This record gives sequence, C-alpha cells and structure tokens, in this order.
Amino acid sequence: MRFILISHLQLIQIPSPHDGKAFPMSPSTPVFPEPTTQPPVLPPVLNIDTLDRLLAPLNTEQLLRQVLLDAFPDRAVVTTSFGAESAVLLALIAGIDPATPVVFLDTGYLFAQTLTYRDRLVRHLGLADVRTITPDPDDLAREDPMGDLHKHDPDRCCRLRKDIPLETALAGFDVWISGRKRFHGGGRASLPRIEVDGRYLKVNPLADWSEAAIASAFAETGLPPHPLVEHGFTSIGCFPCTVPSGSGGYSRAGRWADSNKSECGIHMSKNNRDLSKLP
Repeated sequence: MRFILISHLQLIQIPSPHDGKAFPMSPSTPVFPEPTTQPPVLPPVLNIDTLDRLLAPLNTEQLLRQVLLDAFPDRAVVTTSFGAESAVLLALIAGIDPATPVVFLDTGYLFAQTLTYRDRLVRHLGLADVRTITPDPDDLAREDPMGDLHKHDPDRCCRLRKDIPLETALAGFDVWISGRKRFHGGGRASLPRIEVDGRYLKVNPLADWSEAAIASAFAETGLPPHPLVEHGFTSIGCFPCTVPSGSGGYSRAGRWADSNKSECGIHMSKNNRDLSKLP
C-alpha cells in the first residue's frame, strides 16, 4: 500500500508494487521479531488516529518498510544524534533502504567521540546518504559571538544550533522518522508511534521499545556501542550540557543536569527561521 499526504491529517491509499513482499531483515531473535500478522487493509482515506490504530499490529520493521517503501518512498527522512541508542534504528533503516536520507546535527559542541562514532556506524551499516548539517556561521557570529550562550540561555542556544538548521534540512520531506522512546520519560512517556508535528507526519518506530530491548538489539546484532557509554553516558548530546547519567536512574538525567530543561526543542514544534522571535 502507498499513501499520498493531502493535508496534515488526511492520507489517500493507492496500490504499491511492494505489497506482500518479505522483509529483507528478519533475524530469528526477539529483537526484530518475524511478522505475526498481515499488514492491515486500509480504507481509502485515513485520519492520523485511524492510521495509528491500523498500523499498531505491525512490528518495528514492518512499520518502517511501510513508511520507506510503500507509503512515502523518497519522502521520508531520519534524524539521528549518533548517540547511545542510535545504532538500533539506523541498523533497521540500513536493512530496508540504506539510501534513506539521514540528517545529523553537528552543533559545533559535540564530543569528538560522537563524530568518530558517526563515521564508524556509517561504514559499519553501509548508510549511503548521511547529511551532516551545521549552524549558519552568520547566525553564530551574531547570536553567540563568545560561544557561551549555552551558559546563560540554553534554550536559545539549542534553537540557534539545532532547531533552526534542522528546519532547513527537513524542507522538502513530508515524513520525519525519529528514534525517541517512551522509556526516556518526561514528555516522551506517552509518545505515539505515529503523530503529526507541524507540516510533518512524524514516525517514532521505537516508541514502545524498552531499555532492555535496546540493549538486546546491540548484543544480538553485534552493533558497536558509542564509546562514551562505558563511561556512564546513557544519553549523549553537546559536551557543555551532558554529563554521565549514573546507574539505575532516568536515562536522560545527564542532559542539562541541575536544570528544568529536558529537551533541546527539535521535537517540540518550535522551529522558526526568524531569530528575532526566539524566546
């Protein structure tokens, strides 16, 4: 099946030549389980709630295949931090279509280990279209000339270095695939697998995965870990705003520690090219 997005909430089904084809990546482990149900038969016109409900029986790999090959070919993009958990989603993407566009934000404040890990994973998985984007130099010179904006206004720093560059990078796509998960807690605790975010249909294929399932995926598929994980980092962002999370706690506890901030903002529908409108 294939869909045409005709508004933020309406999709039209049309036939697809991929219907009924087997998945190329179905290991006999509980990590990426074999399909137990046939893809649903969808009515001609759907709203987002109906789409979410009808796609619910699909496992993670089935959902991604529907999005990448059947529903929105050449219209979907993946965003990744190349962080502690990123390899699981990227491995699934690579197994379905390694030419899927993958957008990576290099804020200028990333750990050197993250950049090395990016290069290693790209080679390991055979990802063919990884796009590293950076903040606009003129924006940085005007808004953060001393490079210390993160110390006194971290929200503005995130908007400058992440939200605004991403808005430009996502232009031209209709579907945004993210690696967020409910076990991250906070505003992600009730994260749906399918949602609408501004002009995008957003797909969160790992939303219902547990922390244990992520660990199993690494162990059973031989994915290389981020080098900072062994040092206690369970969530990895910019080095001025990330510390080890410790054991047995909230997985994102090391992000903006000792503050009320828990999200950079890219998943909060606040993107805006006009810096004068920054809070």
